[in-house]
Amino acid sequence: MIILTKLGGKEILVNERLIESAKETPDTVVTMSGGTTYIVSETLDEIMDKVLEYNRLSKRDIRSRKPRFGNEPE
Repeated sequence: MIILTKLGGKEILVNERLIESAKETPDTVVTMSGGTTYIVSETLDEIMDKVLEYNRLSKRDIRSRKPRFGNEPE
């Protein structure tokens, strides 16, 4: 999930996997797979950076976890 800022200054949490498209018109309009649209203050480059950073951190977190089996302690 990434944080985007609506034009009024309110931050929203968006599932980056559900972003269908984003365009600058000149405001940045993000369209989700369900059809919801958000007008945000971030540029396309900033959104891409946030998505890439989130995915990089998520992969690092997954790699750092050890699989547990059966009744092993946490």
